[in-house]
Amino acid sequence: MSSLTNAPSDVRTAVDDAVDVLRGRRVAVLTGAGVSTDSGIPDYRGEGAPTAHPMSLTEFLSSHQHRQRYWLGSHLGWPRFATAAPNRGHAAIALGEHQGVFSGVVTQNVDALHHKAGSLKVVDLHGRLDRVRCVHCHQSFTRTAIARTLERNNPWLAGLEVSGDIRPDGDMDVRFSDDFVVPQCPNCEGLLKPAVIFFGEFVPPTLFEQAAALVNRSEALVVAGSSLVVNTGMRLVALAQKRKLPIVVINRGVTKADRIASVRIDAGASETLEELVPRLRP
Repeated sequence: MSSLTNAPSDVRTAVDDAVDVLRGRRVAVLTGAGVSTDSGIPDYRGEGAPTAHPMSLTEFLSSHQHRQRYWLGSHLGWPRFATAAPNRGHAAIALGEHQGVFSGVVTQNVDALHHKAGSLKVVDLHGRLDRVRCVHCHQSFTRTAIARTLERNNPWLAGLEVSGDIRPDGDMDVRFSDDFVVPQCPNCEGLLKPAVIFFGEFVPPTLFEQAAALVNRSEALVVAGSSLVVNTGMRLVALAQKRKLPIVVINRGVTKADRIASVRIDAGASETLEELVPRLRP
């Protein structure tokens, strides 16, 4: 049975149109938070999304108290974030890559779920939360290792009752504690920061170039689960538009690319991708 059997007729028609414009082309995929909502990770802008803005780079670097609050909230959210499993949308994208439908995926998400699903050509545009980097010596560490350090230095965390909503970046809204010991770099005792792009931080040019190269060597672009409010994602769409590539947008709600999209599908990412991939298989 089709994943969209009970979908409105306009959605089914839009999917048919997407198949027509994508079939026979090598397709790049750009994903946003809407691809991971079926894995239990919320969207910043969807229904029930958190109202507080994520930690900014300026706040994190300038204030020890902000680092205490961030590392405490992020540590408490980490187990739920780390155990999230790929959903049907991630699986469909990985299958599409293996079958030659998709040339690769650029993701704005930091959850690493595309990697867990088996995608091989992934550009993590905003980094990955499962890695931590020293802002001084640039040494890299696994998040699991840093979590063990946090638990060792803050034994009182073991008895702390965790409640509340997790954010798309793995953070939780908590009050910081003066007793909380933030992690330091084991190599130089410098500041540790998750290897993700914070609010107000720029995507490294080399990383954006990797994403742009993926779009440039493709013949179409699918945007899934992103409103494209973040400028880096929209820059990739503009690049595809400049090359006159077909652009298919899959998202519940309005996106910044709606006016230039070849096809607009107002539906969930998981069921739509699961429907598209088998029909695009060579």
